[in-house]
Amino acid sequence: MSTTDGVAALAAEGLGKRYKRGWALQNCTFELPRGRVSALVGPNGAGKSTLMALATGLLTPTAGAIRVLGDSPVSSGTHPRLAFLAQDKPLYRGFTVEEMLRAGSALNQEWDHTYARGLVESAGVPFHARISTLSGGQRTRVALAMALGRRPELIVLDEPLADLDPLAREEVMQALMAEVAETGMTVLLSSHVLADLEGICDHLLLLAGGRVRLAGDVEDLLAGHRLMIGPSQGAESRFPDEIVVESRSTQRQATVLVRGHAPAVMPGWEAHEPTLEELAMAHLRSARPAAGQGATAEVAAA
Repeated sequence: MSTTDGVAALAAEGLGKRYKRGWALQNCTFELPRGRVSALVGPNGAGKSTLMALATGLLTPTAGAIRVLGDSPVSSGTHPRLAFLAQDKPLYRGFTVEEMLRAGSALNQEWDHTYARGLVESAGVPFHARISTLSGGQRTRVALAMALGRRPELIVLDEPLADLDPLAREEVMQALMAEVAETGMTVLLSSHVLADLEGICDHLLLLAGGRVRLAGDVEDLLAGHRLMIGPSQGAESRFPDEIVVESRSTQRQATVLVRGHAPAVMPGWEAHEPTLEELAMAHLRSARPAAGQGATAEVAAA
């Protein structure tokens, strides 16, 4: 039995990171339960990459604390039960796939060579091929095998699908979810493409302006909001300000995302549970500085 039973896979309390140009993350507090697939969502500059670098020990916090499986990351290396796959998928391009896997065995104390080799073989990637000759989808499958070969309890993925075509994206996500189902590991997946996350992620961590704007179980978050659709005339005065996340109107129709269950039925209005994309986009838009106010000092680190 793991010594981390009952401990969050990733937890932050008052976490902050400041660069010379300003705060990239500030006062971030959240818990990612173990065994979940969490979407890490936010615009460029929100602090996603900084958060992942803090979790992997590549950066140290300026304020607060972050814990991986109950332990504080150390600058001497990544937590032994955490694997990180960066967006650029660092692989030695002159190596063959077989040589890359052998390097993984040599560089990682905890390494399951048979398991990693099986992941590559199941993807149909030739072992004799050089990394430089592989397609984007094949390189991603090799990079994923390198990360999973560590047999992690937590895997952090930074835009792993960004350079893939739609078919390759689907194949990689199916392969990843199959491994999640088999191993029960926790996944933190950063992506700008919300459609990739719908139906896959069961937890959400949404960052904007260097702060946590929304975090929790996706099912609970969706149930805790309602998308109200009705006539645009007088829409702004229909709902109390404290429950409105975002209100958008055209000449004929208003769409209002509100917290909580649908208000009392009003003539001409319909209430719907939002999709994950509708929920995330509304919260992201509502977090943008109003025109003319300017943005707070942040570093475009994500």
